[in-house]
Formats: sequence, C-alpha cells, structure tokens
Amino acid sequence: MELRQLQYAIQIALERNFSRAAEKLHIAQPSLSQQLSKLEKELGVLLFQRSTNSVELTHAGSLFVEKSQKILDMIEGLKKEMEDISQMKKGRLVIGSMPITGSTILPYVVPVFQAAYPDIEISLVEETSSNLETLTVNGQTDISLLSLPLREESLVYETLLDEEIILAVPPLHPLASSKDPIRISQLEKEAFIALKKGQGFRKLTLDLCQEAGFTPNIVFESSNMETVQSLVAAGMGIAFVPYLISKRSLHELSPVNVILEGRPTRKLVIAYRKGRYISKAAEAFISTMKEVMQTIR
Repeated sequence: MELRQLQYAIQIALERNFSRAAEKLHIAQPSLSQQLSKLEKELGVLLFQRSTNSVELTHAGSLFVEKSQKILDMIEGLKKEMEDISQMKKGRLVIGSMPITGSTILPYVVPVFQAAYPDIEISLVEETSSNLETLTVNGQTDISLLSLPLREESLVYETLLDEEIILAVPPLHPLASSKDPIRISQLEKEAFIALKKGQGFRKLTLDLCQEAGFTPNIVFESSNMETVQSLVAAGMGIAFVPYLISKRSLHELSPVNVILEGRPTRKLVIAYRKGRYISKAAEAFISTMKEVMQTIR
C-alpha cells in the first residue's frame, strides 16, 4: 500500500467520478483505475461499487477513506512539526552537566538561549562525570558538559573553556596572606577537602597533588563544591576549586582564594556521542555557550 493510493481513493470518493478524480490528481484515468484495482486486490475488499453512471463507496470503502484521511492528516502534521523543529520553532534538548559545572555556567547560558529560542524545551540531567559519560554514550543526553580527560572513547567534544584552578584556604591560614603564587608541593602536609569519588574534579585534585610528588590527605568529602568552600572557610582544610566557583560569594564567611604556581587549568568541553546526529537546537546551544563563555571568564 502506497500513500498515493490513499490519496487516489479519497479523491475518487470526493468526486464520485473517475474522470474528474483523474483530472484533479493530474493522472490518466486508466492509470487511476489500475491503481485502485491494485489496491482493492491487495486489501481483498471492494472499495467502490462501479456502474455506468456512478461510483459509490462500499462499507469497506467508507472506512478506508475515513482512516486514509486521518493518516494523511497525521503525515501532513508531522511534516509541519519537523519543519518547525528544523526552523527552531519548537523542540526538546536534553543537556547533561556535572553539578559543579552546571551551577556556574548554565545560569548564564540558559536565559540567553531561551530568549532566542523560547519554544525549545530544555531538560537538565545532573550527574557525576563518570555517570554522565555513560548517559551520553547511551544517547540519554543530546550534549553534556564535561571536563577532560574523557574516559569513553566513543565521545567527541568541542572545547568551551580552559578554566584556571584556584587554591581556597581558610581566612586565618598562613597562605591566605601570600602575595606570591603557591607551589602545590608546599601543600603536602595540609588537610584537603575534596569532592566525592566519581566526580571529575576530585580526580583533578588527586592528579595535581600526585604530579607534585604526594598524595593529598583528604579529611572531608562532599558532593557539593559550595559545601567544600564552606568547610574551607570554617577552617577545616584547604581545597582546589574551579575559577568560576571561586568568584561566587558565599555567606558572610568565605575562603581566601590564592593563585597556584604555573596556574593549572581544567579544560571544559561539550561532549556528545561520536556519529550522533546533532540537532539544530543542540548546535545553537553550543554556539550560545561559546559566546557566553567569552563574557564570564
């Protein structure tokens, strides 16, 4: 069964005449009669009663024409919806983000994007970096905010930002008054506060310390970077924090942010599964994010 055969049957039902139906359809009458006979043979029912002077729908024909019209209406509606999505008039975008990144970047990006594309629905999925990579590979997010290195080889990415890593120390800590950048090797005897396992920034903390020749003494763990900062401010230890997080003021008590020697960075990226179709909405969101990143550095 072909869509054109549905259209043919509907037109014959409207005209009640093969010649007029063929004229409206811009095909020869013999071709129209042949297509209808082919359709009736395939269905195993007679759709029209033919006589010398008239063409009348059978019971099966009435049902067929009614359903055919609904099918064609649905197809036409689908085409229009696809055109709307293509033209960014509607759609849905699932964005994955690490909590630490989403809380600092997305509040700047999402309002700008939604002002430009108000009918694109955004759904946010927040997960640890390891879980988020898995979700992205499985296609459960369209795009995801992650930091390098990526564990999953089937992910590709576009760079958003090289974000500096800052040292947060308690206000009364001896390093709080330092005018010079701090060598990470100086921190070997310090108590560290870090994110919990599975978070990409925790691995970065471990890597920075190990590159400096020691394993950090982690005395507190949290799943929230703002909690980490609060614990630092309360004098419970020191922590590495991303630059964008360090810029955010907390309550009355805040840690002191100190520059690290060599000014290490983490590379923030927007990742998606290799070979996955990237919608126009996703492309527009990536473009918006890159533009906004230039303004909040």
